[in-house]
Amino acid sequence: MSAPNKSYDPVEVEALKPEVIERMRDEALAAFATAGDLDALAHAKVAHTGGTSPLALANREIGALPPQAKAEAGKRVGQARGAVSKALAARQVELEIERDARVLVEEAVDVTLPYDRVPAGARHPLTTLSERIEDVFVAMGYEVAEGPEAEAEWFNFDALNIGPDHPARGEADTFFVEGAHSPRAGGSTGSGVVLRTHTSPVQIRSLLDREPPVYVICPGRVYRTDELDATHTPVFHQVELLAIDEGLTMADLKGTLDHMVQELFGGEGMKTRLRPNFFPFTEPSAEMDMVCYVCRGESVGNPDRPCRTCSSEGWIELGGCGMVNPKVLVACGVDPEKYSGFAFGFGIERMLMFRHNVEDMRDMVEGDVRFTRPFGMEI
Repeated sequence: MSAPNKSYDPVEVEALKPEVIERMRDEALAAFATAGDLDALAHAKVAHTGGTSPLALANREIGALPPQAKAEAGKRVGQARGAVSKALAARQVELEIERDARVLVEEAVDVTLPYDRVPAGARHPLTTLSERIEDVFVAMGYEVAEGPEAEAEWFNFDALNIGPDHPARGEADTFFVEGAHSPRAGGSTGSGVVLRTHTSPVQIRSLLDREPPVYVICPGRVYRTDELDATHTPVFHQVELLAIDEGLTMADLKGTLDHMVQELFGGEGMKTRLRPNFFPFTEPSAEMDMVCYVCRGESVGNPDRPCRTCSSEGWIELGGCGMVNPKVLVACGVDPEKYSGFAFGFGIERMLMFRHNVEDMRDMVEGDVRFTRPFGMEI
């Protein structure tokens, strides 16, 4: 038996010739070098390293060679494919570096520009103060009550013991709502509807809707025929309190008022005083003053320490109060022999002017953010 013919020299396959392999390699290297971005490099990668690339097809031809030629052809193809893979990886790194550098420039953020293109808003201080007042009384067990701003004259006047001839029922003080085909006559309208001049009608509605005891706080918007100036506005806000129970006296009213000013104006040393007055819906009635929250009354008779807030009088007028008139209780179906109560009311704008030294009431209604923004977004 004869030995294998190791000197056999097969005819080379065209795709595996050295010059053909070198050409395939050089074309791949050139394609990678000319790729301008990662997308172009991805297309070149598929064309020169994919399953149908020239080098991949040449590699398949090795299997058809006699054993004596496979080693040399495999080495030649392997070296070419290795060079192509190395060039591909190097170009990949270069293009990624270029991309990252370009992104840093194109997507750079100028941190010196204002970050708050839309400025922060602010709640209106009247809203904040109204809610703070509500919190004081809700903590004492009172309920917040509301009512309509377009109110029947009976609720706004009659039930509150304000007679037909009272000056407050004239056009000089009250906005009347015209009724359809009902011309005004005698200072009233056929509609019987007004824009409420105070929040006291809510007290009447509360007594009609609830069984005593009743403890309600009534904040809201009211209307008067005043001209807009530094201290007056035709649309403003009031808050009123009503307490109806057995055995309530002026002493309970005084204690409630003292607690209110202590909570709203600065704790210890704040107190109130009552000066006799007249209101149709309370009897007896009083004007309520609070001790000046700035000087605490120490400026009175002391020229060395004048106080601009109270004009060195020591007291600041805040609002009206008194014991609920029995006629009001009767109008609401409450027995005045069994129940008594007290009420008081004051303007929220006026209190805001006291608390924050606001000098012109027009600032509160003009909507200028330069006024509201310093009060912030307190909730």
